[in-house]
Amino acid sequence: MKRAIVLIALSLMLTISARAGDNGRARERWVEKTLRSMTLDEKIGQMIIPAGPPSGNFRPVDSDEMNTIRRNITEFHVGGYHTFGGDVAANALTSNEMQRMAKLPLLITADVEGGPAYVLFGATRLPLAMSFGAAGDPQLAYEAGKLTAQECRAVGVNWIWYPVSDVNNNPENPIINIRSYGENPESVAKFVTAYIRGAQENGVIATAKHFPGHGDVATDSHIGMPVLDVPRQRFESLELVPFRAAIAAGVDSIMTTHIYMPQLEPEKNVPATLSKNIVTGILRDELHFEGVVVTDAMTMGGIAKYFTPAEATIRAVKAGVDVLLFSPSVETAFNTIKAAVASGEIPVSRIDESARRVLRLKAQLDLANPKNRFVDVNRLPETVGTKPHRDFAQQVADSAVTLVRDERGVLPLKPSPDTRLTQIVMLDSRTGWREGTVGRVLTAEMARKFPRAVTVTVDDQSTPNEFDMVRKLAQISDTIVVNAFIRVAAFRGSIDLTSAEMSLLRDLVATNKPFVLTVFGSPFALTHMTEMPSYIVTYDTTPGAELAAVRTITGEIPFRGKLPVNLPGLYPIGHGLTAPVR
Repeated sequence: MKRAIVLIALSLMLTISARAGDNGRARERWVEKTLRSMTLDEKIGQMIIPAGPPSGNFRPVDSDEMNTIRRNITEFHVGGYHTFGGDVAANALTSNEMQRMAKLPLLITADVEGGPAYVLFGATRLPLAMSFGAAGDPQLAYEAGKLTAQECRAVGVNWIWYPVSDVNNNPENPIINIRSYGENPESVAKFVTAYIRGAQENGVIATAKHFPGHGDVATDSHIGMPVLDVPRQRFESLELVPFRAAIAAGVDSIMTTHIYMPQLEPEKNVPATLSKNIVTGILRDELHFEGVVVTDAMTMGGIAKYFTPAEATIRAVKAGVDVLLFSPSVETAFNTIKAAVASGEIPVSRIDESARRVLRLKAQLDLANPKNRFVDVNRLPETVGTKPHRDFAQQVADSAVTLVRDERGVLPLKPSPDTRLTQIVMLDSRTGWREGTVGRVLTAEMARKFPRAVTVTVDDQSTPNEFDMVRKLAQISDTIVVNAFIRVAAFRGSIDLTSAEMSLLRDLVATNKPFVLTVFGSPFALTHMTEMPSYIVTYDTTPGAELAAVRTITGEIPFRGKLPVNLPGLYPIGHGLTAPVR
């Protein structure tokens, strides 16, 4: 009987393997047949992915925005389109309309670092990577990849710019920071590979970024060109570790970054994206990556300040890049490549290489099949932003909250109708909150638990009189709770509070009253205000992080998070205190 069961199982395995082999061969036949039928213009177009309109709201088919999209698809044969997000239903409708315009199926891309709702409003917002690192379980990253793939495919997105595979070992990094899983390269690799498996096993193309590593710089590449000047041995043992793991896990695409590495690229101020030594020499020849190499946005300062659009285009193609993301001008990029082929500067075979790789992504997703190319808008309500998905997001946020310091032993705060609690919402900046006003959830929740709570907000535009008012309010309070929102955002260039806000914090501590400080965002803020007696970090600025903070502060749930980074001179990786639970 056992022998029969073994034989049946073996037969099933062989059948499944044979079918997989047949599918693979069928996909490759489609790729080669399609490639042979394509004109040079169509092949070049596959190497370009433009950015859609800034807001993905509903647009009629004859709107100016849709006319631009139609021209890029029909005249320049772009291989895909990027969505900046907006309403879920509007994005699904637009995706279907773009697919109808295209002769070949399109790759629809999105940046989903905080889950689908990071850009697709109405979908599920997941915590950023460092929350997963603090929670400590790579299986959560797998589930995040799976959830993201399911919701993205329902909306029409089939290629995502995630996971971030950078090792954030520089506390002053203003642009990676909480977008990274942490500081330990082996740990980051585990989370990266888990996410890749979750995403790619559920129908999207995952992207490991930002190659060859953006974690040890102090400049935002949206603004300028960061420099990473480290020996090859250090590079091998740190930056490359997660990317090696990603390739071993079968990641389908890798995104390059616009940083200059003088010990890998001899030509001064040539960023990795434009470096043949890095893209072809290291990524292709040494690491044997066979998937699609895509650039980070070609409009970013790390390239745009140093190279013209035409020069950057040619250099990227010669370096070995397959897809140009967000070229300043689709027409310029297309015509530049076409002219270089006509002059013999770039051989047709080089174009064929990239077009073939892009077609393989489309074949892998079976986009030639209308069932996979188009989405059923009517199914959105049962697939996107569902309660099980929202509950999972909250589970991660709850697990991530880290109690770093509680020197006065004030936690947990016991909810009371009598406690005069002053709650200060402290913003790094009054403007630029892309996901809406922060602090609403924690304000409402704390007021429910402490009916006598008074909430005030200060930011970079608050006046001296306003700061003095907060000081006076604190003097008549029983307990002081500060919620500091310190974002990591493109084009900011820093991760700091203002000097006036820092001064206020120190004065509040000097009252010697029960004091709780929670930082929503960067965990490194403590290194700039070491005298704080209390320090909690959530690693994100979402409503879910706010709710998790209230739950832990008031003892409803325990503190479970552990630091996935070092706080230099203060606390090591893995540090995290506990507090009694009510």
